[in-house]
Order: sequence, then structure tokens, then C-alpha cells
Amino acid sequence: MPVEFLGIAATADGSETHPRTTAAFDRDYTLRLARAHEDHGWDRVLFAYGSGSPEPAAAAAFLASHLDRLQILLAHRPNVSYPTFAAKTFATLDQISEGRLTVHFITGGTDHEQQREGDFLTKDQRYERTREYIGIVKKAWTSREPFDHEGPHYRFNDFVSDVFPVQQPRPAVSFGGSSDAAYAAGGAEADIYCLWGEPLARTAEQIERVKEAARAAGRTDVPRIQVAFRPIIAPTEELAWEKAHRTVAAIRARRESGELAPRRRPVTAAPENTGSQRLIEIAEAGERYDRALWTPTAAATGGAGNSNALVGTPETVAQALLDYYDLGVDILSARGYDLLGDAIDFGRHVIPIVREEVAKRDAAKAEAAARAVHERNQLIAVQA
Repeated sequence: MPVEFLGIAATADGSETHPRTTAAFDRDYTLRLARAHEDHGWDRVLFAYGSGSPEPAAAAAFLASHLDRLQILLAHRPNVSYPTFAAKTFATLDQISEGRLTVHFITGGTDHEQQREGDFLTKDQRYERTREYIGIVKKAWTSREPFDHEGPHYRFNDFVSDVFPVQQPRPAVSFGGSSDAAYAAGGAEADIYCLWGEPLARTAEQIERVKEAARAAGRTDVPRIQVAFRPIIAPTEELAWEKAHRTVAAIRARRESGELAPRRRPVTAAPENTGSQRLIEIAEAGERYDRALWTPTAAATGGAGNSNALVGTPETVAQALLDYYDLGVDILSARGYDLLGDAIDFGRHVIPIVREEVAKRDAAKAEAAARAVHERNQLIAVQA
């Protein structure tokens, strides 16, 4: 199966290791970073969501109007707009981008961050709302006839949109989470299920949970799997590990100074979301796993989001990514700490290795399948 690479569509140049030098939304930097991804082999970029961050749909429309190939993954929280309005926004953006949109629905991992924009539902209520919301959006994308809706969180009559996506029957829906409620919602509704980078064995367990949830929801297909990492690469293993330790030192220094307080919760609070709890648990159990997974970056941020690293030469990191591909992961998300420079380096030195190896695997599988068909046909001919 083909492999895809997801990068980040940041609108400013800051990261966990250094403060930004641009405005929160910098047109030139946003476009420069996106072009670096498009020019260096990436498939799509994520426009993330934060309560005080630039509005991602508008930023994505800006990007889509300037670039021709790069696909867009748009993060969206259901609490910030009514689903019929959101469906029109997404359809319009799919038109602007000529069919390059995927929507990532975020239920919300912490009460503190959700309440910043007036969302006071409990976590279980948020998951219930998200499932209802996605169902409405899908129907608004595909229904040419007016329809009514009455559910736990939304009620309306006689809605029909006049703008529809380019993609038929609709754009893909992306979803993530590591709790039972997340697996149930994403297993039922997602085309793509997103995980944060964990050790291979634990990732395999999560993939199976997603498949089980999809089957429980009555699906005959299963979501594609995406896994996210923070790669730290250098020409030699020694230089890569030196870079990794410098990276963690910079993160710790900024956090200790108060510059890097966790965005989604008070600095003194433990994480509420299961995904971050898992990252901290993994970090407490060990620093290094498998071929190249390194947890101190996650520990230094308090398990904040995509934060486990893959450390090594481009060849080592590529082989580590292939280990996940062999588990059934076909969308690989990567974001460095120097957003622009790391996107270019990863695109130049890692992506080609992974694509070449995936092509070899696919060719071998095709050859094996053709051989099996030939042998079966020979057996049938002999028996006849």
C-alpha cells in the first residue's frame, strides 16, 4: 500500500525549543514553510487548532490559493461552530483547494482548554457530541435534499447546502485519541485514525483496538492508521544523539523559565487526556524503545501532544518508520523542532528512503500474489 507523509503547516516559526520571531500569523513564513513541504516530497500538512491560535480554516484557504499540490489536514473542534456552518466551510475550502482537504475532528483533551472557548461539557459528553457532529457534517456534504435533525446536542429543520465538496462522495474524516470513548467514536466515524508515536508493541495494540471498534460499529472496512513522531536526525548516530540531548535541554530550560507552560492545562496540573497519560507512562518506564524511539522529549513537555522522538541518521529513522509501516501504519506524521530546516532535511534524506523501501515491499507482495494465482491456476488445470 502507498505511504503518505504529513507535516505541519505552522503560521509562525516558534517551537518548544525557541520562541517565535514572527507574528502569530505570518503570511510569508506560512507560505515558505508550506512550499518547503511541497518541494521536498511531503503529501499534506496539518493546520492545528488552539484556543488562541490563528483560525486554521482561513490560514488553510490562504495556503490552498497559493500552492497547487500540497494537501491539507484541517483540525476542527466541534464546540466552535454549528455543524451545518462547518460543513459549508469545509466544502468551500475543498472547492478552493480543488479537492485537497481532509478534516481532523478534535473532541478536546482537557476541560481547561475547552473552557477557554466556552465549552463546559464533560469529556464523555464531548465525545457524544463529536459523533453527532461528524454525522451531520457527512450528511450535509452528501445530501442534495433538505433534511431535519434532532439529537442530544443539535436540532434543526429543512437544511440543505448549496456548496458541496469537490471530492466525491466527500472529503476524508480524521480522528484521534487513546481512550475507550475515542476508539468507539473514531472506529465508527473515521476514515483515518491518528495515534501519537509509541513503542511498536503498544502501537500494534492500539491498531487492534481501532479495528475492533470499527467492527463493533458494524463497519466492513477499517480506518487507515496515522502515527506521529518528532524526528531528530543528523549525518551520524553520535551527532544525532548530541542534537537530541541539546533539544531536550532547550525544552527543559524554556519550561523551567515559564516560557513553555503547557498550552492546554495549567502548568502544575497532570494531563487529563489518555494519550498524554500514556506518553508519560511510557517515558517513566524507559527512555529508549525499539530501533530509535526516544521518550525524554515527551517527558520534558509533560506529554504534550505529538512529542516522542525518533533519533538517528536518516537511514536509522527511515528504518524505524518502516517498522511502523510493517505494522499497518501508512500515514507517517513528522515534525521537527526547527520547523523549516527539519522539514527540508527530512524531505531530502528520510522520505526517499522510506518510499523506495515501501515500493520494494509492494513489488514483492504483488509478485507473491501473482505467483499464488499462477500456482492455483496450474493446480486447477491439473485437476481438470
